[in-house]
Amino acid sequence: MNWRISSMLFAFILVSCLKNEPQTSADERSPYLIEADELQLVINQPHIKIIDFRKSEVYKEEHIAGALNLWRNDIEDASYDYKGMMASKAHIEKLFGNMGISHNDTLIVYDDIGLCDASRLWWLLQNYDFVNVKLLHGGISSWKLQGGAVTTKIPKVEKATFKLGENPSMAYYATKDEVLHSLTKNTLVLDTRTANEFTGFEQKVGAFKAGRIPSSIHIDWANAINYNGDGRFKPYKELELAYKTLNVTKDHPIIVYCHSGVRSAHTTFVLTQLLGYENVKNYDGSWTEWSYFDHLPFETDSTTEIN
Repeated sequence: MNWRISSMLFAFILVSCLKNEPQTSADERSPYLIEADELQLVINQPHIKIIDFRKSEVYKEEHIAGALNLWRNDIEDASYDYKGMMASKAHIEKLFGNMGISHNDTLIVYDDIGLCDASRLWWLLQNYDFVNVKLLHGGISSWKLQGGAVTTKIPKVEKATFKLGENPSMAYYATKDEVLHSLTKNTLVLDTRTANEFTGFEQKVGAFKAGRIPSSIHIDWANAINYNGDGRFKPYKELELAYKTLNVTKDHPIIVYCHSGVRSAHTTFVLTQLLGYENVKNYDGSWTEWSYFDHLPFETDSTTEIN
């Protein structure tokens, strides 16, 4: 079976599964999410590549059978004086090719923290216009609950060719200059960190000072998931209610940030893929980059505790 036929079968299975499920929650609205039982139906197809997006030491303890391992530093540009910046197109092409991933493959990405880390990879690939990616809803826990196979075995790979388009759209990408310019425009800047980080009480490692971008408003990224439960997205109505506090229409320009663009990538996914907001960008460098530059304005409320 060639990859085109496999892709058609994959799409048919997903559509059939979704038709049989009640449309009651936000997760069922996005083509970028896949459930554990759906993954079981297609996991052995040759064009399916599973990505365990967790630290290597956690991956080595247990992972979905056949899964490849990536972590944040694998998809970062290390040339900056601060950490967390998005890797270049050439870097991703080489990295994925060496991992045996082809540009014709479909990637299924999971983590164990409500898809927060996995969303960063989704966001990066979206900016480079690679759309053959799905996030495993509920992460590895949901897979195990469905009786899915886990292992400690590291899969062998053969190098492949992975090519991205020549002129990527960078559809969900914002730079510090765009953020600075937006402060004088009608743009909503959304801080998705904890309340302690937002007020300046807590300074996380990697930041050069505590505080927030001026005029930003706060909604913790974790409000979108059952954080102390199964890690799944909350129902659509609950998400709608939570983000109505933004008090903007769904076409209003929004720039999202956090400490290093990971939690805000998750919120970018929630806003654009689950709630239908149309003009959302994630600030790549986020507070780590912003705090590095002394000329950039910032606000703070509290005495800082470094953590």
